[in-house]
Amino acid sequence: MATTSTRLSKQARREQLLDTAVAIVRREGTDGLTLVTLAEAAGVSRPIAYDHFGTRPGLLLALYRRLDERHRAGIAQAVQEAATTADEVARVISRAYFACATDMPELSAVSAALKGNPEMEAVQREMLDRYTDLTAAALLPQCGLAHEALRLRCVGVLGAAETIAAELNQGRASADDAVAALTDLIIGGLNTRTGR
Repeated sequence: MATTSTRLSKQARREQLLDTAVAIVRREGTDGLTLVTLAEAAGVSRPIAYDHFGTRPGLLLALYRRLDERHRAGIAQAVQEAATTADEVARVISRAYFACATDMPELSAVSAALKGNPEMEAVQREMLDRYTDLTAAALLPQCGLAHEALRLRCVGVLGAAETIAAELNQGRASADDAVAALTDLIIGGLNTRTGR
């Protein structure tokens, strides 16, 4: 009996390639990820990999966006399920942020590989804006700060979260300590009398 191979749609193929790219980065780091190594690992021809991503920076940007979207979706889901006190929302944001950061260490590796890329700077700005908006929206009902004052505090908290995540991923902090530190920073930012 003859078998017919199932062709993947363009979107399904892209998802397969990005799954393979994550596996390569997890196993070999970003230096091991090229369009050629991706094609070989995914079992497709090189032109298919080039057709989807064009260049190595294009591949890294697509991978960064995908990982970031998953990270943000995890936080959004956790926030949606959180209780409505400021302490609980802050704790849930912190726990979800670090769970995603430890589950997806490739995100910071891909980000580091794209340092200096002008397109990456624009993408990172866009992603920071989305995280900031998500965090501010979750915290706004629990505080008396004006939206812009809260948003600016969220920018600072997210910068701290990224740095704490690096400590966590390098084994210099425990998950519990990271969650406690970020929760305290969030609550501390809400308990100010300025910016109302």
